[in-house]
Amino acid sequence: MKKLIRFCFVNVMAMTLSAIAYGQSYTIVGTNQTNYYNNTTTITAPSVGQSFYGQDAHYPGNVPSYTDNGDGTVTDNLTGLMWEQTVDKTGDGTINYYDKMTYAQALAGASSCNTGGYNDWRLPTIKELYSLAMFSGAEIDPMATSPGTSVPFFNTVHFEVGYGDLSASSHGALANNRIIDGQMASSTLYVSTTMGGSVTMFGFNPIDGRIKGYPTIASVPEDGQTKRFYILYVRGNTSYGVNDFVNNGNGTITDNSTGLMWLRDDNGTGLNWEDALSYAENFQFAGYTDWRLPDAKELQSIVDYTRSPATTGSAAINPIFNCTQIINEAGNADYPCYWSNSTFSSLTPTNGTHACYFSFGRAMGYMSFLGGWIDVHGAGCQRSDPKAGNPANYPTGFAPQGDAVRIYNYVRLVRDAGNTTGMNKIKPELNMKIYPNPANEIISVNLATINKMNDLLIYNQLGEAIYYENIYSKNEIRIDVSDFSTGIYLVRITDGNKAYSDKFIVQ
Repeated sequence: MKKLIRFCFVNVMAMTLSAIAYGQSYTIVGTNQTNYYNNTTTITAPSVGQSFYGQDAHYPGNVPSYTDNGDGTVTDNLTGLMWEQTVDKTGDGTINYYDKMTYAQALAGASSCNTGGYNDWRLPTIKELYSLAMFSGAEIDPMATSPGTSVPFFNTVHFEVGYGDLSASSHGALANNRIIDGQMASSTLYVSTTMGGSVTMFGFNPIDGRIKGYPTIASVPEDGQTKRFYILYVRGNTSYGVNDFVNNGNGTITDNSTGLMWLRDDNGTGLNWEDALSYAENFQFAGYTDWRLPDAKELQSIVDYTRSPATTGSAAINPIFNCTQIINEAGNADYPCYWSNSTFSSLTPTNGTHACYFSFGRAMGYMSFLGGWIDVHGAGCQRSDPKAGNPANYPTGFAPQGDAVRIYNYVRLVRDAGNTTGMNKIKPELNMKIYPNPANEIISVNLATINKMNDLLIYNQLGEAIYYENIYSKNEIRIDVSDFSTGIYLVRITDGNKAYSDKFIVQ
């Protein structure tokens, strides 16, 4: 067996899995979710064809990678964005209420920020801010007084985030009355309103792992002031979050900025999470069989925050896509929520009862003092629903804003466009089959046709070539993978000037 620790030819390393989107302006950073879940808790990794196959951990995407620059800044090596390292705006080494800003202060403060000696900082868009989200986190108990077993939805090795400040402020009142109030501001305003007419900004909360619309002026002021948020300024790659959609004319849409291919239509009906995964994994369309349920960050990449049902009469998505219309809880025409394959955990990362979804229509909530069902968090928010159950058990929603609980959400499928590696395309010319898959000892790679001299390489999840073999005139190649680490691998075979790829799993 010809194994390599690192196969370092430049043309091969350019094919790394973690850099599939090399040269693209909008690289989607993986969610960092490595656990596998059923409807309630963690499980061992399901195999192809088993229930719950196709979730986030099966498709790790681009592994998050950061560099601490040693000057109060952190560079995201995948997106090209540079961030401030901490939300400690007072610089006193303690993160509390006094580090928060109003939305107006956050916008104005960017021009005077000189962290790291740079003067081109800006308040991030919600797509820039969400690039930092990590779904290895677990939501804190809103009534807790300490983090307990919860885990922030953020990389706390490289960044410092803030919890709600439970200490008394100099104003003589609690600065915040919940530890969960770690909301971070973005520059993205909702094009409609929430909470019965409030101007609304989309923010991400690394303590509860959600994108929500927050009134820029709180309906209940904190200490007599407007609502305040923690701030991380960003610089660099001003094209991040800008889509470049192409209609392929076959029912698919390619986003050249992310390297993802999407189905133009959704599935047309609500499914629970397990059925949504199964639907995706068994779907074939436009000559491809590798459609999958998108992870939360992939799904957010196609939200169009310039659109909403109230202002454009459409879903919060580019009109190049088709969206099924629904009737919402208030009895009005609206658009669905869509499942991601990312589990949402509360209290501990082993809790798997909920999954992340995005609302492409109004994010409904029941607020009795505002008349009942209204848009509480905005089209384009990310919340979480139970993976299974009966939505009728939640007639007035759930949580303080009465979030609508649907459970049966819609599906929009995605695949890697393959415009750098051709990965996952159907390959009738080569007709490559790998079995058993998953495997733990020997895999057999079968080729129905051999035309020219062929090279076979295997890449690990970091994009490193760990195996090479010349397979001239061979129709079957047997490879010992018994000492491979558990995970997903890519087999790449060159046939003259063409390249073909497929995946297998080692358990």
